[in-house]
Parts: sequence; C-alpha cells; structure tokens
Amino acid sequence: MGGPNLEVFKFGMYILFPIGVMYYFGTNLDNRFSVPDFWPKPGQTHTVPFERDEIQRELQRMREWNRENKRMREERERRASGE
Repeated sequence: MGGPNLEVFKFGMYILFPIGVMYYFGTNLDNRFSVPDFWPKPGQTHTVPFERDEIQRELQRMREWNRENKRMREERERRASGE
C-alpha cells in the first residue's frame, strides 16, 4: 500500500507540524491571542443566592419577569390574530 515512504512522511508530519506551529506562532500564545477584559469581573456576574430571603426575592423576580413576558406574548398574539 504505502510502504516505508508513507511511514517516513507520517513520522515527519508528527514531528515537524508541532515544531512548525511553534515556530510560526511562537510560544507565548496566551499573551499573543488573549482578549483583554474578556471575562466579566466578579461584581458584574450573577451571584447564587444562599439565604432564604434572597432565594425568595429571586423567585419573586423570576415570576414577575415570566408574567410580563407572558402578557407581552399574549398581546402580540392577539394583535397578530386580529389583523
């Protein structure tokens, strides 16, 4: 099928491909391809509520948000069916 030439080619690719990538891109990939301020700061993300009062407030907020979305969806459907 391929013979020894194929094996030599595969071995060369296994060795030279990573070396070629490191030569082309360099070894400081974290500094070169990093995006500054990509991940949000701890104060900018949601926090998981652990206290009972916090959980109740979050559940109430989610219920109100769902009710508002349902009301808007029903209003949109009513307008679409009326036309």
